[in-house]
Amino acid sequence: MNAPAAPHILHVDLDAFYASVEQLADPSLAGRPVIVGGLGPRGVVAAASYEARRYGVRSALPMARARRACPDGVFLAPRFELYQERSRAVMDILRSFTPLVEPIASDEAFLYVSGGARTHGSGPECAAAIRRRVRDESGLTASVGVAVSKLLAKLASDLAKPDGLLVVEPGTELDFLHPLPVERLWGVGPATQKRLAGLGVVTVGDLARAGEQSLMTSLGNAHGRHLHALAWNRDDRPVQPDREVKSIGQERTFPNDLDDLARLERELVDLADGVAARLRAAGRVGRTVQIKVRFADFRTITRARTLRDPTDLAAEIAATARALLRAVADVERGIRLLGVSVQQLAPAEAVQPELFAPTGPPLTARPDEETAPGLGAGEVPAGASRDERQALERAVDAVRARFGPRSVGRVAGRVEDPAAVRDNDGA
Repeated sequence: MNAPAAPHILHVDLDAFYASVEQLADPSLAGRPVIVGGLGPRGVVAAASYEARRYGVRSALPMARARRACPDGVFLAPRFELYQERSRAVMDILRSFTPLVEPIASDEAFLYVSGGARTHGSGPECAAAIRRRVRDESGLTASVGVAVSKLLAKLASDLAKPDGLLVVEPGTELDFLHPLPVERLWGVGPATQKRLAGLGVVTVGDLARAGEQSLMTSLGNAHGRHLHALAWNRDDRPVQPDREVKSIGQERTFPNDLDDLARLERELVDLADGVAARLRAAGRVGRTVQIKVRFADFRTITRARTLRDPTDLAAEIAATARALLRAVADVERGIRLLGVSVQQLAPAEAVQPELFAPTGPPLTARPDEETAPGLGAGEVPAGASRDERQALERAVDAVRARFGPRSVGRVAGRVEDPAAVRDNDGA
């Protein structure tokens, strides 16, 4: 019997976004009921802090009613440019975990994180890391739902609010879904809810048991079929990024500044491994490898090299990144952050197989590029053809998918023997 699918879809929702941004911008507002919206006589509430929600103030409430309910509240006109700036910063954090990010508003997005398992761990581990980074880097709090479908991930994040994380464990999806009130489902507004109540449908479980034909008769064919499918968690919509991914990268900030070149090169190998896995998960290859270096004094530089042929192989990415690092002066001054990214992306299936020749010297250089020394012998597995290296790395992907993201690692740019994984994991 097949094991239940792991939950790799996340829904990230920033808590009371507009009001929280205003509280961050003005610390005197911390802990006070903040209401953002139109201040005129016909204005409505756009966002309310959780302090204001205790008075019954919610988004879409007429502002006149909000003032009566919360006379001591702080009422502010929205500042959309500020909110968009903060939104972009958070979306950048999300895209550092996976290129598969689908924003659905300025304060929420879906993510598919299976390809980032090597670096960030399982879906729940990735969700926890996202919440920490959003809080640490933006000051905002995020509630996150993790599940096998977009429907369940969204419902889970709603139930996790405020500032929570809820995982719908594999095999428990219907146990989670069916007790919920039917109005929690997309497509069930007040009119539909009233019609369903006339059929005795109050919970999602009631909806599932009502039968598809009965729902189609009462609600119309398309609507009835759609809601019946959702009631059984039949939701196969993929996470669809809203823009073409231009680069896939990974970076790491060290607890203490590093000045040991050998240690830094090992870090680059690990970063390159994660980037390569994400490239393959996204079905992408890239031609330009870039490293990012931030020194102890916060000075930040980038160095890039454009390869003759596109790649998604960790060995090639790591070898290029290490060569670029060796060309960087002042490593002994200490490095606090190191990053690797691959740019000039293309769909993997669009690349002709015969183009995958051994990687050659750079063809072009951007202003931030440096001429890198040659790739040292042995940095890419000696004697192996490119097809063999591709097969090896995909075999490693398969082993990690089966035995866990940390079951196979790299040493000095070489993949450890996958045959040893079964014994090490006790599987």
